[in-house]
Amino acid sequence: MNLFPIYLKLANRHCLVVGAGRIGEEKIEGLLGAGAEIKVVAPRATSRVQLLAREGKIRWEQRKFRPSDLRGAFLIVAATSSPKLHEQIYKQAQRRGIICNVVDDPPHCDFYYASVVRRGSLQLAISTSGLSPALAQRLRHKLQEQFGPEYGLWLEELGAARKRLFARKMDPQRRKSLLHSLASQKSFEKFLKRQTQGKAKRILGTK
Repeated sequence: MNLFPIYLKLANRHCLVVGAGRIGEEKIEGLLGAGAEIKVVAPRATSRVQLLAREGKIRWEQRKFRPSDLRGAFLIVAATSSPKLHEQIYKQAQRRGIICNVVDDPPHCDFYYASVVRRGSLQLAISTSGLSPALAQRLRHKLQEQFGPEYGLWLEELGAARKRLFARKMDPQRRKSLLHSLASQKSFEKFLKRQTQGKAKRILGTK
C-alpha cells in the first residue's frame, strides 16, 4: 500500500483519544503539541493526563467509550487494552468518515504515526507503513546524528531571508535561484562558520 505523506494542521481541530494510560498519554501530548482541541474518554488516567485535565488543557470524561463520543471529531486515536473495543471504534469511525488510528493495530489504522526528528521548524518524518516501527526508530537515531540543532537555527535564518526576497520586486526565476543558493550546502557551511565565530566572540567577551 502506498501512503500519502502529509503534515496536518490540527490547531483548534476536535480530536478524540480513547484511553489514557501510558500510550494514550503519549498520543495526547503529541496532539497537544499540534494545538489540537482534545477530548479524552477513559475510566482511568495517568497522573500526567489528570494534571492536563485539571489545567484545562484537555477535557477528560472519566467513563467508558460511547459511540456518541465520535460526534464532531476530526481525528480519533484508540489507545486502550481492548482489541474488541478498538474494532468497534474503528468501524464507527469508518461509518462516519473520521480518520482513525488504533495503536499497534495497522489493519485498523487510516494513518500511522511517523518516527520524527524535530529541529525547530524542521521535521523529518520516517514511516515504514506500520511494518517495522523498530526500523523507523533506528533510522530516526541516525538522522538525529546527521541533522543537529544547528539546522533549526539555520532554517529560521532561511525563512527570514525568503520573506525579505518575496518583499522585493524581482524576476521570479532570479528569486528561485537565490533561494536555492541560500539553501545549499555551501551556504550551510558559511552559516556554521558564522555561528562558531559568534560563539567565540561571546566567550571572549565574558573574560
